[in-house]
Amino acid sequence: MRTKYNHLLLLCFFSLAFFIFLAMVYDSDFVENIDLQLIKSIQGLEHPTFTYIMKFLSYIGDKVRVIVISIIIVLILYKVFHQRIEIILFIIVLVGSAILNVLLKFFFQRERPNFYRMIVQDGYSFPSGHAMAALSLYGIITFLLWRHIPKESGRIMLLCTSTLFITLIGISRIYLGVHYPSDIVGAYLISGCWLLFTIWGFIQVKGKD
Repeated sequence: MRTKYNHLLLLCFFSLAFFIFLAMVYDSDFVENIDLQLIKSIQGLEHPTFTYIMKFLSYIGDKVRVIVISIIIVLILYKVFHQRIEIILFIIVLVGSAILNVLLKFFFQRERPNFYRMIVQDGYSFPSGHAMAALSLYGIITFLLWRHIPKESGRIMLLCTSTLFITLIGISRIYLGVHYPSDIVGAYLISGCWLLFTIWGFIQVKGKD
């Protein structure tokens, strides 16, 4: 049964390969031009209501809010589903993603965009911490809750909701002027790699569908 999930490991390697490629070319003229065009298009949507929404999405993607959401999820897993091993997986995914982000930012040391920032943000830019945290958090929530939702309609709603949050949090960082689009894509790739690898490992250890 375990071998049927080896496609997760394959996807993990593909995500890692694309991340490495992007990390090698993100400062090229080609990628910079794409970044600038996307920033111009996204920030061209500026509107007070939209700005409020983007700031809210960025706010809930902050480390402190992610920790709060994570604690709530851990309590739900323990109290409602009585799943200790899933709690361990959840913690490994989130903590590992956070450590990986710190290490990668320190390694690449890419400066943040220096034009039209709506909020002040310190630290380096590549890959985006908010985007990595969003994909790790909502990705692992989707995986864990999927196993406890019997109806297909419920699973589809869960998947759509998670995808929407992950995407919008990434867009909010571009809209607010604190990240390049390539920061967001890089974050999704490396965070996706880590998420897929940990889920694959979890399945191998647990040995169940």
